[in-house]
Amino acid sequence: MSARPDLLLFDLDGTLIDSAPDLAGAANDLRGRDGLAPLPYDALRPMVGSGARGMIGVAFGVAPGDARFDALRDAFLDRYTERLLQQTRVFDAVAEVLDRLDAAGQRWGIVTNKAMRFTQPIVQGLGLQARAVVVIAGDTTPHAKPHPEPLFEAARRAGVPPALCAYVGDDARDVEAGRAAGMTTLVAAWGYLGQGRAVADWGADHVLAQPHHLLSWLELA
Repeated sequence: MSARPDLLLFDLDGTLIDSAPDLAGAANDLRGRDGLAPLPYDALRPMVGSGARGMIGVAFGVAPGDARFDALRDAFLDRYTERLLQQTRVFDAVAEVLDRLDAAGQRWGIVTNKAMRFTQPIVQGLGLQARAVVVIAGDTTPHAKPHPEPLFEAARRAGVPPALCAYVGDDARDVEAGRAAGMTTLVAAWGYLGQGRAVADWGADHVLAQPHHLLSWLELA
């Protein structure tokens, strides 16, 4: 993409907001319920982007298909519901970037795998709902990332061709989804990043080390 995108789309957790303290807190609350010691925050933070599956995996060593998984997932989500906004915040540097985007008239939206029952109160509570031109959650369409359909839906709702969109995320699935949708892909390297392949191997068009680098890429710095 040689010009500024008509629509800039962001992942939510780890890209726009730091939700790791509340998600890690919910996982450790659940461990405490079972008489287990809390895990270090640094052990839980990288898996936030994988949602309940990732958090249950690192906190209990249990994966989907295990007999305990469904009950642990449901208990984790119930606990997380109780603390959605206790510590969750927009990253400070990202807040400054969003202010610049708004001032420049750059349209932006959110595409996340987080279910709408969590997404809506968070984006509303953090003051993002009224600013985003579109908010797509993990259950808005029949598919979640890395399927491109959530990104296609965001583009449709905003009235922008996918080729004129760029997607910023902190997980390899974000890059996979963006590429499949024909969008420019950018990695938010300040995010959670998961485990596995190095960021440089994800195949993104650009890797942004810090939020303000997005402004440079957009030629707004």
